[in-house]
Amino acid sequence: MGEKAVPVLPRFFYRELMSHEKLRSCIWGDKIMRPESKIFASTKQGHSTRGFSLIELLIVVAVILIIAAIAIPNFIRSKEAANEASAAQNMRNISTAEYLYSTTYGVNFTTDLATLSGNTGNPDQTHAELIDEVLASGVKSGYSIGYTAGSTNGLGQVISYTVNASPLVPGSTGQRYFYTDQTCVIRWNATGPAGPTDIPLQ
Repeated sequence: MGEKAVPVLPRFFYRELMSHEKLRSCIWGDKIMRPESKIFASTKQGHSTRGFSLIELLIVVAVILIIAAIAIPNFIRSKEAANEASAAQNMRNISTAEYLYSTTYGVNFTTDLATLSGNTGNPDQTHAELIDEVLASGVKSGYSIGYTAGSTNGLGQVISYTVNASPLVPGSTGQRYFYTDQTCVIRWNATGPAGPTDIPLQ
């Protein structure tokens, strides 16, 4: 005959039987199975689901850091180049607007950038609406734009001006500095504010 089945007893029966030596030995020897707790059962089931090991996580982190080290500097350089191109174009826009203002109103150049701007829908000598208001505010595309009216004629009209564009955060929003004046020639400098003797922008 085969071996007798081993009974599974409730916990309170198990504790009671363990306190009575003779009664315990009468039931198929010492082969009384203690019921398995839910906590132990769930722990065993949890071992069947395998997670990421520490080495695998470190490898993933290392790959992400390598990609970031390659991508971020390229993104910054691309952003700087875009800001510099925008700054140079803004200088052209201001010079063009100044000459349009001069020929339209016959009073030479403006005293500030705000005079070239406006959004009333009815441009006039005080709000010519030749440049956008963002550019007239003096900050655009990572650059600070500074306009300075120059000398005047006998009628008090401005006959010269200078415009400087400087990166807000050198090395981050842009590398080069730009300059232009009534000659409409845009010049640049890589180390500091540009001036009338710096290299012309090609």
